[in-house]
Order: sequence, then structure tokens, then C-alpha cells
Amino acid sequence: MPAEHTLEANAAWSEFVVTKDDWDAADPDLLTGMFSQLVLIRTFEEYLLELAADGLIHGPVHSSIGQEGGAVGACYALTSEDTVNGSHRGHHQFLAKVLAHLHPKGIDPRKPFPEDVRTALLRSLREICGLDQGFSHGRGGSMHLQWHEAGAIGTNAVVGGGVPLAAGSACAHKAAGTRAATFTFFGDGAINIGSTLETLNLAAAWSLPLCFFVENNLYAVSTHVSEVTAEPRLSGRGPGFGIRSWKVDGMDPLAVYLVTQEALAHMRSGKGPTMIEADVYRYFHQNGPFPGSAFRYRTKEEEARWRSRDPIDTIVGHLTRRRILSKKAVSETLARAKALMADLGDVVLEPRPGGKQGERRIVPSEWPDPAFVDDGIRGDLSELAAIEFTDAEDFADELTEVKFIGAVAGVMKRRLETDPRVLVMGEDVHRLNGGTNGATRGLSEAFPDRVLGTPISENAFAGLGGGLAMDGRFRPIVEFMYADFMWVAADQLFNQIGKARHMFGGDGKVPFVLRSKVATGTGYGSQHSMDPAGIFATAPGWRIVAPSTPFDYVGLMNTALACDDPVLVLEHVDLYNSTGPGLAENHDHYLPVGKAAVRREGAALTVITYLAMTPAVLDAVEQTGVDAEVIDLRWLDRAGLDWETITRSVRKTNNVLIAEQGALGTSYGGWLADEIQRRLFDWLDAPIERVTGREASPSISKVLERAAFASTEDVVSKLRDMQEQGNG
Repeated sequence: MPAEHTLEANAAWSEFVVTKDDWDAADPDLLTGMFSQLVLIRTFEEYLLELAADGLIHGPVHSSIGQEGGAVGACYALTSEDTVNGSHRGHHQFLAKVLAHLHPKGIDPRKPFPEDVRTALLRSLREICGLDQGFSHGRGGSMHLQWHEAGAIGTNAVVGGGVPLAAGSACAHKAAGTRAATFTFFGDGAINIGSTLETLNLAAAWSLPLCFFVENNLYAVSTHVSEVTAEPRLSGRGPGFGIRSWKVDGMDPLAVYLVTQEALAHMRSGKGPTMIEADVYRYFHQNGPFPGSAFRYRTKEEEARWRSRDPIDTIVGHLTRRRILSKKAVSETLARAKALMADLGDVVLEPRPGGKQGERRIVPSEWPDPAFVDDGIRGDLSELAAIEFTDAEDFADELTEVKFIGAVAGVMKRRLETDPRVLVMGEDVHRLNGGTNGATRGLSEAFPDRVLGTPISENAFAGLGGGLAMDGRFRPIVEFMYADFMWVAADQLFNQIGKARHMFGGDGKVPFVLRSKVATGTGYGSQHSMDPAGIFATAPGWRIVAPSTPFDYVGLMNTALACDDPVLVLEHVDLYNSTGPGLAENHDHYLPVGKAAVRREGAALTVITYLAMTPAVLDAVEQTGVDAEVIDLRWLDRAGLDWETITRSVRKTNNVLIAEQGALGTSYGGWLADEIQRRLFDWLDAPIERVTGREASPSISKVLERAAFASTEDVVSKLRDMQEQGNG
């Protein structure tokens, strides 16, 4: 007969409960400090709901009223060096961290609230109202609150979207050799999100000082937690990943504070991540001032039971029982908080001209200037001011034939040697003598702590790289084995990393380099062959480089790593084993941003191309004898296009052909053709022509794959057609 042996997880999982003795032993300043935070956060959010009801806040107001005990208990235990990020329901998370940063020893509730507290609450109110003097000039609003100085690295509107970024912050703490930790707050909905589960695994595998703080308020909008998981004790996820985990009453701020102390001791001693599940309850619906019972997914009786355990009432009961505060002092504190919020409202609001009695509006001067709308999508490149840029002609006597893949590995090795901020990560980058293509050859042996092999979890390690970049102390190079995998990590790449600088006001830096290869023609089929240039070119925030020679690869990678914006570095498998002009021993040159290369001079036709299509176009021009000028773009993003070179060429030739290899649907050339036509219509003698792949993604079949993407033969055919029409 088979035998069964009970297995136990390596990581402990326990319920943490405090007693009256713990409350009696708690320092009075701790209790009054937490009371002040609870009151300020509660009063702030009650005022927000008033404004929302009057139509004075544009967009949602996800209040956390009722849930404050968890965030206050956790953040009160943190230092300013510790970092937190949070969810779309994140006012309390943000404010708790800000207040603890401003007054780590607590705010005395018996005295007027300090001026710096007033200032922080006013900036928070302005941000949530979308006003210029908010933390992010009103761009973040209610769901994207960030103040780096306080260690509040950003709340997040995408469920689970901030969890991988928090791993990056924790990774930065560890790599910098500090004892700081990161807390990522999320709810019962996000616990089932792939990015959260991927990050649980990655944080445990890398022993990151990251606390997964689960605010279990039982409802994801209106869906009860028991409907979506067989184990509603959500902290049970932790031990499955080898993570020390606790379950605690989140309505009890002292219990949360004390369990957070245990979690911090665990993380600060290098034992890896932790998980705290705090049982909390939001008194109101997902958004707005109505209770959930108004929408019939909760009962009034359930709401009353939870309200009877209100965290403010709990702490007031112990403060008055221990005679630390009188009931009068408590009432006076509540009154001062309400008066403070009314005072802040008077700063940003005024009577509505011609309106009814009591009607208000935002003071017009508080709004941001509409001209600010696109400011800060990318940086101004001032970080590159001290760099001496060169190009191939500056090394004419030194250029030699260099293997492309050698340039890839060579420049990364050089930057790892000279810049301790650079980290390299991706699947298998530390194995196989340089990953699957040799791009990281020799790097893991020379830099074992800075060349990191990741799990197969693009969402997690892309987001971790994004969090590292936003931290500011490191410059990650993240490799995606195939460009198609960008869809797997689309939230992190497009919603998080690409939008971060602009969304949080335009002043932050995101020095993130993403390397990936286009593998068209290798027989890897529809899910391993895409060219993502067209997708990234139409997404905000990204810079894109597409090197076609070893010399360009080195120069563009160096500039990408010096840039404070996220940069996609595209590679092509057809180029890896090719040779081209380069500098065998020099990996320190930089190519300027926004400078294309004219690979061939001509007068009859301008052919614009990039990446592996460049040699194909040059070959086709040679075969047909067309007097074509061939422009290799090198920079593909909107801000990096070399319009000076393109314009000069089009004014000379009056005809344009855009040639690319990839599929028609995700084409880069489609939007580029539109832009050229709008800018240079008066100099065009004919419609812009294009060579591109077919609508279908490449298939596995060699014949069908070849039919799906464009190559030299397709360019030859198009050039001959244009010759016959007199356009080339």
C-alpha cells in the first residue's frame, strides 16, 4: 500500500494577537502618536468624500475609511529610509508613511498640529484635486501618490501593478548594503494577480527585504473573497513561497505595529521577505460616499459589526482607560483635525460666482497650466550634457571588422567595470556562456553579484528593474529573451515604467534599459518573432534605439545607459553573428541622441529603415541600381527621430520608401509615414511607399514564415515597381 507523509512548509505561518497586557505595556507616546495619525487620516478622507459629493474632485475617490489601523500600525514602525508603495486605495498608506517621516516620534494630539503636517496634507489635497501644487502637479490624483523624500514611492491604480516595483526598491536596499526594507500594500484582489504571485516567488528566491502587506477587506469591489479563492486566509500564500507570514487583526493598530516589528527584525537580519495579512474593512463602497450595503452586496448588520471594532475607537478606549488622554482631549483633537481640513479647503476653494449659497469651486489659479500637459513625458537629456559624442567618421582610421555579438557583450562588460550602478538581469543571462545568444558572455564570471539570472516571470523582473531604476541608485539592464514576451509584461512596461516619469509630475528619473531581440526568420513561430518597434513608438515615455552595426551598438548602448529615461535597445538575430565596422578595443564612445546615419547618398529616392533591414535595403539598392539615399534611423522614438536628416533628404529626392521587416499590424512605418506626410507633404511628388511584412505573424513552416516577413527580395520588387512608375 502507498504511504503518505505529511509535509510542512519551511516558512512559519502564524496568527498574531495582542492582549490587554500588551496595551498596558505600550508606551503612551506610541499610542498618542498612532491616535494622531488615525484621526488626521480619517478626517482627511471624510473631507475628501465631502468634496467628491459636491463634484469638486475629478475622478474616483477610493476612501480607506475603516482600514486605517493597518497602514498606521505598519508605517509607524518604519524609518524614512524604509520605502512603501500601495494600491489605488492608498490615501491612508501614503499619509501614514508621510506623517511617520515628518514626525517619527509621533504627533502630540493635545497640541496644535505642526505646520509641516499642515503643509503635507495641503499638498496631498491639492494632488487629489488635480492641482498644480500637488506632489505630482495634479497628474497623479487620488490613485498615484508619491513623495520620495518620505519613502512613499508611489501608489498604483493597477491592481497588483505596484508589487513588482516594490521588489525593485527592496532589491536596491539590499544591493546598496543598507538595512532598509520595503512594504508593498495591496488587497485581497491583488493577491490573485500574476504579477503579485511572480513577485512573491522572485522576492523569496533573492531574499529581498520586502514585506507583502495584504489588506484583506473581504471585497474586491463587490465580490467576496470566498467567491474567488478556496483559502480566504490570504497569508497562507506566503509559506508556499517560503515566506515567513503572519495574520493579524488590522482593526487593532497596536497588533499591526508589534507584528511589523517582528517582520522588520526578520528582514533586517537578511532572512528575506515577509507577509502580513491584516483583516480590515472599508466602510464605504469601492468609490464614493455610499456604504456597500447601498449596492446590496453587503448587509447593514455586517457593516455595523465591523464599525463596532473601529480602530480609532479601539485606541481611544485604551487611551482613556489608561488615563493617557481624557475624553475631552480626544474630542478636542477631533475638532482640531476637522478645523484643519476646513482651513485647507479654504486655500483651494472659493464661492462659485453666481452660484447658490454654499456652492464652491476650485480657485482658478490652483489649476495647472494646460501647456504643461506633455511636459516630462521624457527628460530633457541634461544628464548627457558632459558627454562627448562621436560618430563613425571620428574613428575612420580605427574602424575594423568586429563581430556584432562581441560588441554586445563587450560594451556591457565595460559598463559593469566602470559603473557600479549597472546591474544585468534576465532569464539565463548567467548561464550557457552568455545566455541563449552569447550576449552576456563572460559577465557572470566577472560580476557574479551583478549579473542575475531570473525566474521565468517577465512581469516580476521587468517591474523589479523598473523599481530599481526609480530608486535612483542603480541602472538596470533587463533582457527579454524574445520581444514577444513584452506582451507578458505589458503592464509593467507600458503602464508603470513608461508612464512613471510623467504620471508623477515629470521630475523623476527612470534609467532603465530593456534589451530584446527580434527573431524573425529563425523558425520560432508566431510567439517568438515580433518586431515591437511600432508598439513602443506609440507608447509614451520610451526611447528606442535600433543598432545595425557593432559600432552603433556600443555607442547607442552607452548613451542609453547614461540616459535617465527608459530605453528599449532592439537587437536582431540576423545581426548577432554578422561582422561590421566597430572598435575592437574601445567600448567607451557615445552616439548622440536623435542622430540617424546616412548609409548611402542618393538623389532619386529616400529609403528609411532600421535594424536588420538596413543591410537588406543596401543590398536591394545595389541590385536595382536605384539612386537611393538610405537612412538608418538608429533612434526610433518620437523624440529621437532625426527630422533634420529626413527633411534634408526628402527635399532632395521628393520620394520616400519606408522599409521594415515586421508584421503590418504592429508596423512602425505606418505612423512614421503619417508623420512624414504631415510634415513634408509639400516636398513629396508621390505617396509614401512602404515595404513591410504581411498581416500574419510568422509561422513555424519555413515557407510560410518566409512569406510573412519582408526581406531583400521584397525591397528589390518594390524598388523596381517604383522605377517603372517614375518614382525612384
